[in-house]
Amino acid sequence: MPLKTHLDEQPTLNLTPMIDIVFLLIIFFMVGTKFTELERKIGLRVPEVADSGALTAAPERKVINIYRDGGITLDRNPVTMDELIRKLADARSQYPDLGVLVRGDARGRFQSVAEVLNACKQADIRELGISVRLAVPER
Repeated sequence: MPLKTHLDEQPTLNLTPMIDIVFLLIIFFMVGTKFTELERKIGLRVPEVADSGALTAAPERKVINIYRDGGITLDRNPVTMDELIRKLADARSQYPDLGVLVRGDARGRFQSVAEVLNACKQADIRELGISVRLAVPER
């Protein structure tokens, strides 16, 4: 069995091909962004179409909070009852399957909750949920 009497040279990593590829990618993306800028500057008028609603899927449910003092928020923004009806109707016109989740304060007046439910009905909301919490059994 032959014995090694000299140390082998440590392998080295040749980074030249990787650096070449990185530079080519940088140049490619720089030139690509220039094309999109030039495309925007082309003087033409794009065709018009009728507004037929949103092209995307419906967003998550709208959340209506009803506080003990009778204050109402729609997605954390304070609204009046008329604003609530208008905003729900606008959202419903864009997304026919729009859902609403009503959250009322347990110690608040039920009349406020009933008015919000009526506002949802006026806005033609078909998917409606009411948030409740399960009571913890006493031991």
